[in-house]
This record gives sequence, structure tokens and C-alpha cells, in this order.
Amino acid sequence: METYNILHKHFIIFKPFGYLSQFVNNEQRKNRKKLLGELYNFPEGIMAIGRLDEPSEGILLLTTDGKMSETIRSSKIEKEYYAQVDGIISEEEVFKLQNGVEIGLEGKKYMTKPCNAFKLDSIPNLPVRGKKIRDERHGPTSWVSITLKEGKFRQVRKMTSAVGFPTLRLVRVRIGALKINNMQPGEVIETDDLLNSEN
Repeated sequence: METYNILHKHFIIFKPFGYLSQFVNNEQRKNRKKLLGELYNFPEGIMAIGRLDEPSEGILLLTTDGKMSETIRSSKIEKEYYAQVDGIISEEEVFKLQNGVEIGLEGKKYMTKPCNAFKLDSIPNLPVRGKKIRDERHGPTSWVSITLKEGKFRQVRKMTSAVGFPTLRLVRVRIGALKINNMQPGEVIETDDLLNSEN
């Protein structure tokens, strides 16, 4: 079992919709972007472990320990997402997601690795998103769970689009053993161990 410096700080947060997974806006245009530092007084040297894009929500881990970050970003640790998709996804499309689909990545074609995917029987119990998804008059939606051990840029969104069901809302609900449980958007929990702790 690997050991990590206990002097490092670790946090579990529920990244809200509309926030960047960073602490500094690197864009030349200083447009008003919401950053993680607005949620909490994080210590110096803090970094996000992986990213969730601006419209995505859910569990995000932060640490001051680069070694811990590397371990959690590795293919050893599962990341589970709930995706609300446009339309009623069929078992056939879910089967395609499970076995890998072709997506675009840095101008090239990429075949995603086999993963665990299934359609949710009911709407998951998640906090209401700050910005409404869309009006129900635009047609039905459904939810699918996708668990990955890889994390390509906008991968889940690209995967559901590849089978004809664009993602309308994306929430990461689990990283390894850590689940989002009853956390609320913007909530921050400090923890001693990101690999084994129960939040």
C-alpha cells in the first residue's frame, strides 16, 4: 500500500454547473469565469485531480499532493458519471457504449475502451441544476450511468453523441470508493485520505 505525506491537504467538492476546474483564469480575455477558489479558502499549492468541463457537475477531488493526484488519475481508479441524454436511449445504444465507440480526439479518431454502462430505471436523486436543462416540450430524456477508467477530453459527452443521444446534463457521482452521496453544489469536505475515506 502506497503511503502519502499526511501534511498534504485533500478535499472532496461538488463542482457546480458553470465553474471551471481551475483556480486561475488563463484566458487572455479576462471574461468573468467562475473559479474553484470562490468556493472555499483552499491552501496554497492546491490542484484539481482531473477536470470537469464548465457545464459538467459533480464530485471533484483536490489535493496538494502530486503523487496522490497521479494515482487517482490513473486507469486503476474508476470514475462514474450520470448522463441525462436527449431522447430515450435503447439497450442497443447502451451496448455500443459498453463495447467502445469511435470519437474525435485532437483531430484524430479514437476508439473508447470497453466500460460499464447501463440505463437508469428512474431519474437519479440529484440537486436541481442552477440553469434549467430545457423545456419538456422539446421531447423526452433518459439517464445512463457510464463508468470509465480513462478520461479523455469531454469523453462521456462525445460517447453519447456518437450513439445519437447528446448529453444534456452530466454529473460525476463517484471516483473510486468516494461517492457524491448527499453533497450539494459548492459543498467542500476536507478529508485525510482520498483513496479510502467515507465522505
